[in-house]
Amino acid sequence: MGKPSLRPRGFDDLGLRRVFGDRMLPLLVAAMAFLAALAGAGAMAAANLADHWREGAGSALTVQVPRPGGAAAAGPGTVEETRIDRITGILRGTPGIAETRALPESELNELLRPWLGRDAETASLPLPGVVAVRMAENGLDDSVLARLAAQLSAAAPGTTLEAHRPWVRRLSLLARSLQACAWAALGLVAAVAAAVIAVATRGGLALRREVIETVHGLGATDGYIACRFARRAAGLAVLGAVIGALAALPVLLGLANLATPFQTNGAVGSAPWLAALPPALWIGLPVLPLAAGLIGFATAQGTVRRWLRRLP
Repeated sequence: MGKPSLRPRGFDDLGLRRVFGDRMLPLLVAAMAFLAALAGAGAMAAANLADHWREGAGSALTVQVPRPGGAAAAGPGTVEETRIDRITGILRGTPGIAETRALPESELNELLRPWLGRDAETASLPLPGVVAVRMAENGLDDSVLARLAAQLSAAAPGTTLEAHRPWVRRLSLLARSLQACAWAALGLVAAVAAAVIAVATRGGLALRREVIETVHGLGATDGYIACRFARRAAGLAVLGAVIGALAALPVLLGLANLATPFQTNGAVGSAPWLAALPPALWIGLPVLPLAAGLIGFATAQGTVRRWLRRLP
């Protein structure tokens, strides 16, 4: 049997429970953890949106054919066909194009309804034919697109080809900028949390100065005293981060459910509510208390050791 200890387990020999705010510090860390969860989610959402735009709009082309039902110019060895059929045939025979679909008139009317209202179907407008094109994985470079546009215009004069790449580049740049801002906000939140813990630690040192000086004079090492403060600060930081993460969870789930239609082509409810958050966030939320504990432990250790070095 081991030698019995003269101190009960968990004995607070420095009296930190009375001076190290067990209410205010966890609440402040909880607020920081809540903001950190939102900032991390914003960074991940910006990255996912950028990837979604690159994979979706970046690989898409739109071809507009004026007078789609008109007869295409007859050439040697060609059969009589409409302008839009000629354009669709050229697109389907172009290497690097994976899918070609001519939009029916009903779908065009649905697209125009937000601008023309219910009169979109009855308005006597000379609507062009629209062909939606999806490029293959490697896509087409700008020179090939320029030659394809010239070929389409020659087959059906007035035909225009619109690539979405310039807009995708701008949107991707915007998404990367938002992602950088979110990571910067996350770093700022961590710095503020460290500052809050440092201030609380200094307050505890000031209130227990006489006791600490006495214990230190009796032979207690800097590491022992710093470890007592650090363990107390880490425990309170973990408690606050757990509260903040739990408070952020329903907010993140609500935002994720609102964003689901934009990531599933309008299929609302296609993912269960538990699957609305990306896996990285389910990993990141439990990591928050661990990160808060590490910040609290390291900050308190450094603060106490610097304070002890100034003692006479």
